Amino acid sequence: MGLFDFVKGIGKKNTAPAEQQAAPATPVEPSAQEIANKLLGHIKALGLPVTGLSVSYNSTSDLATIKGQVQSQADREKIVLAVGNVDHVAQVDDQMTVATPEPESKFYTVKSGDTLSKISKEYYGDANQYNKIFEANRPLLKNADDIFPGQVLRIPA
Repeated sequence: MGLFDFVKGIGKKNTAPAEQQAAPATPVEPSAQEIANKLLGHIKALGLPVTGLSVSYNSTSDLATIKGQVQSQADREKIVLAVGNVDHVAQVDDQMTVATPEPESKFYTVKSGDTLSKISKEYYGDANQYNKIFEANRPLLKNADDIFPGQVLRIPA
């Protein structure tokens, strides 16, 4: 699919509790390897089917590179969005292969005040088709109200 741009710093934060340690004098940014490992864990936690998955991260360019094999275009797009909608990532280089190629979905960047119904009205002409967008973004979305400005969503045909 290629290279995808995201808004750095707006994505989901790692909310896992940290072990008690003495606070450093200045905040410490995670290393590129730590971010790559967190992204890999995030994909696995979502249960998205992929074989031979590898994730690397370049902290200079905020670029995450994903490699692996997926069965469907939808799984490929969900993995790209899962990585891109995370804090620290500004670009995703998708180097995955798809077993059964299909047409690509459209992508939409959420703006302040957006709802899935409003996006559905814009793309399908019917606000009641919001569930189509919600289902296309599961398991990335837990409920239809779980969107935030800057987030990128899949919009199926």
